[in-house]
Amino acid sequence: MIVHQHMPWAGWHMLELRLSHEHHQSLVQLWVDYGSGFSDEHAFFLPVKSGCVAKRLLYLPRRPRRIRFGPMGSVGPFSIEAFRMVWLTPWFARKRLLRRICSAHPSWRGRDMEAVRVELRDEAREKAVPFWEWAWRQYDETFYPQVDYSMWRARQERCDPDAISLRVRDVEGALGREGVRAAGAEPLFSILMPVFDPSPQWLADCLDSVLAQHFTNWELCIADDASTQPEVHGVLAAYVARDARIRVTYRQENGHISAASNTALEMARGHYLALLDHDDRLDPEALLCMAEVVVAHPEAALIYSDEDKVRGAREFFDPHFKPDWNPDLALSHNYVCHLAVFDRARVLEVGGFREGVDGSQDHDLLLRFVRGLPPSRIHHVPRVLYHWRVTEGSTAGSSHAKDYAAEAGQRAVASAVKAMLPSARVEPGRVPHSYRVRWPLPEHAPRVSLIIPTRDRVEILRPCLEAILERTDYPDFEVLVVDNESRCPQTLAYFEELRADPRVRVLEWHRRFNYSAINNFAVTQARGDIIGLVNNDIEPINADWLTEMVSHACRPEIGCVGAKLYYPNGRIQHGGVILGLGGVAGHSHKHLPGDAQGYFNRLQLVQNLSAVTAACLLVRREVFDQVGGLDEKNLPVAFNDVDLCLKVREAGYRNLWTPYAEAYHHESASRGEDNTPEKRRRAEREVAYMRRRWGRELDHDPAYNPNLTLAHEDFSLR
Repeated sequence: MIVHQHMPWAGWHMLELRLSHEHHQSLVQLWVDYGSGFSDEHAFFLPVKSGCVAKRLLYLPRRPRRIRFGPMGSVGPFSIEAFRMVWLTPWFARKRLLRRICSAHPSWRGRDMEAVRVELRDEAREKAVPFWEWAWRQYDETFYPQVDYSMWRARQERCDPDAISLRVRDVEGALGREGVRAAGAEPLFSILMPVFDPSPQWLADCLDSVLAQHFTNWELCIADDASTQPEVHGVLAAYVARDARIRVTYRQENGHISAASNTALEMARGHYLALLDHDDRLDPEALLCMAEVVVAHPEAALIYSDEDKVRGAREFFDPHFKPDWNPDLALSHNYVCHLAVFDRARVLEVGGFREGVDGSQDHDLLLRFVRGLPPSRIHHVPRVLYHWRVTEGSTAGSSHAKDYAAEAGQRAVASAVKAMLPSARVEPGRVPHSYRVRWPLPEHAPRVSLIIPTRDRVEILRPCLEAILERTDYPDFEVLVVDNESRCPQTLAYFEELRADPRVRVLEWHRRFNYSAINNFAVTQARGDIIGLVNNDIEPINADWLTEMVSHACRPEIGCVGAKLYYPNGRIQHGGVILGLGGVAGHSHKHLPGDAQGYFNRLQLVQNLSAVTAACLLVRREVFDQVGGLDEKNLPVAFNDVDLCLKVREAGYRNLWTPYAEAYHHESASRGEDNTPEKRRRAEREVAYMRRRWGRELDHDPAYNPNLTLAHEDFSLR
């Protein structure tokens, strides 16, 4: 689409655009022709979610002759619902530019705007680039399209031999210190590798990846499980002759992977065990990174890394950038997977690999291994150190492969859950190789007090309350409607109707709107043992939504529990809160289709998250009181739920999000947007407070991964 007439003048402009299309996100491009034709040198990117207004600054050094607009990055139907370019004063534009850099650029996110201005000016001076040109480059980077993984890998390559040698010497020197040795941490890594009829080519490739390790204090314990291919024996014999650290035991009968893994375990002499499949690859730095963790944390019992997949010789794809230790996600599926390094003594203590769960033997071992293990002894290395080979019929190639593995996984999870709470049940999850734990309610279901602040807008309040009262099958709950000085006659009349329902109480709040204060007041009036913070624009979808949330909230280790929320059009509004998005926090997977699986199925899995939205949040009253409730002074409107969740986490509880409690959310329908100078100043104060109070936590969300973007909500690469 080329625009010929009514060209904008030179200077600063704000592009405002809204598209509807069938994809989660479209990458819009705008090319400008100043007289020499269109080129990528004069192009602007803007990611646009369907149905949402997207904005970005444009700077035109001179008046264009033509503009070309590319609304879609791929073929498909779309409609342009809004498109305009608004001229801006330089002062206003530059302030918006710096604000965006401070909220979305990975190098400057969360920093004070004036401090960023000074540092950018210093950088520009060093590079002999005009200040605003340099600042513009930083701003423009926040709109770059999603990075291709092959490009990302190339950018991350670590090939400096001198730096590697220095790291190896540092590790070896640290391991020689008495304090580390006294902790029993000298890391001879015993790599366990069961083998049964792999491709000889990929077996050799796997063995080469072990020989290529920069950290050399390892042994490779191979248990051949009665392979039928003579070529496999030939490859193994050749590598045994090549390096004395490689040892092989040939089993006389095929016992499957658990039995073969136990045979390899019997051969092991190292303090740590690393698990390796017979056709996968280790990154050359894999064991070095693990040894560095051991040096820094001699108490470490379990260390795991990120991973990707490999096809053919060197086609790497589908990286899995994992969260730090996430117990409820580990019950939902085996997200730890590869590379995992275990303390050998503890593996022997829990009985090694259990036969009867072949195909999910590593998941079973993981769940037995971590039982009773303090989280401080579990460490995650956020780097891709393992390459999982994709071959026909492999689990890596298809989540539907090996149904027997999914059944074994369910047995493994059921065994782990039984040890925690015998009355809990495990059933298949919504996606292959996933599991849902049905935690039972206490014998006497606790009363739940659902608190709903409101002011006027009966047209959204009525559907909310009708949905809760008519669609909720939980046996004991009350609804506290807190009226913040409604004036609408229809709303006041509806309150009178509500007073006739014994499940509902209408409370009065005759003060200025303060979300935190309103809810804290209502908690003092609540009769329930569990507090539910619910917006007046929430409509539950499934009848057991409250039962599901209460079943988690009653678990003594769990703090805040959040739900899966949808926009009225069915797209995702809340899949949990990710810290750091946009500077403070944002919603996971926002605007994805409602049936999307999410990043490595996380939209379909119960998991621990740092925070969840108070649009629909449950927490035990004792926990709410323990942390002092919501912050009335510093967070009267925004981020009070994030602050609450972080205080709860700080107190030692795990926050949790479940996809099995679903509701529609008409986001901010009653309060409106921060579109006045007063509201914007209030919002800026709340952001500044959150950065002061929780800055480090906001920059390091353990439920996310530092390799993923903080500029967008889609788990794309940083």
